Amino acid sequence: MLSCSLIGNLGSDPELKYGQNGSGRLQMNVAVNQRTRVEGEWTEKTEWVRVTVFGNRAETLSNHLRKGMRVFVSGRLEARPWTSNQGEVRAGLEVIADTVEFFSTRQQDDERPAPVAARRPAAAAILDQDDDSIPF
Repeated sequence: MLSCSLIGNLGSDPELKYGQNGSGRLQMNVAVNQRTRVEGEWTEKTEWVRVTVFGNRAETLSNHLRKGMRVFVSGRLEARPWTSNQGEVRAGLEVIADTVEFFSTRQQDDERPAPVAARRPAAAAILDQDDDSIPF
């Protein structure tokens, strides 16, 4: 079993389906961007990852997740065979999610003055002081 974690944006509204036993299955496509510098120029590559959530969590998340939302997904990778239109058997990777957390939409991120992670935490300011002034 391979564990993985990713952060990305939903490419479309998630799709909720029900199995024969009545259990929910939520499928979504997450766009994960990677920025790299090649010969002094920044390039961005997007990978699409299929994510599936089962059970009660699938139903709950289907009420809250929408296209464009930023999500954190943690789960296990599984190979999923499928047949192409030409009849060829192929395999793809899918994340079976144990955890899905949603943050915001891409539009909300664009409206913020600076990402929260880029701001300097207060604890770091304390550590910059002289050792004699630290209370512990």
